[in-house]
Amino acid sequence: MSLAAISALGSAAQISPATSLGSAGSVSSGTTAATDSSGFGNALTQAINSLDQSQSTASTAATQLATGKSTDTVTAVTDVENAQLEMELASQITSKTLSAVQTIFQTQV
Repeated sequence: MSLAAISALGSAAQISPATSLGSAGSVSSGTTAATDSSGFGNALTQAINSLDQSQSTASTAATQLATGKSTDTVTAVTDVENAQLEMELASQITSKTLSAVQTIFQTQV
């Protein structure tokens, strides 16, 4: 499995505490941590870009192998397997996230 997709999500040490988000005044002025380049949105964008890149690489390798432009079957199969594993990981993360959101919405206060 490719570690690029997992490492793009970052580690727990990179998660900033809630106190660094600023006051309500700074939220309305648009100067919050949301514009920080190391935030969750950036990590998600990097993970999606990594997934897209691996899919593109696998597609290119498979096309080159099918058209005879490449004879390296090991690299082509490895690229396709990596892309498949990254897609399965993304699918599982999506499923777990949706399940967690549904649980939160069903929680009574």
